[in-house]
Amino acid sequence: MVTNELFRQCLSAIPQEQRAEFDLSYGIAERLDAVLKKKGITQHELACRLGKRDSEVSKWLTGRHNFTTSTIARIEQAIGDKLIQISK
Repeated sequence: MVTNELFRQCLSAIPQEQRAEFDLSYGIAERLDAVLKKKGITQHELACRLGKRDSEVSKWLTGRHNFTTSTIARIEQAIGDKLIQISK
């Protein structure tokens, strides 16, 4: 995921709970980016599908956005693919 050594050192100083939240946010952003590339969907096109600004989609892809389950569900519908897989 993150390859910068200084960044990894800083990350190791973050409490475990916050690190787990960080990992989830970045994981969702990475998955979204991968699906968009796989399907040839641009950030602009996703923004249009969701009635959002391009800048909001760009923020999502930084991994620093706190996604709600509602937002994740709307994105999944718009891209026709899962961002999070829940085991039953």
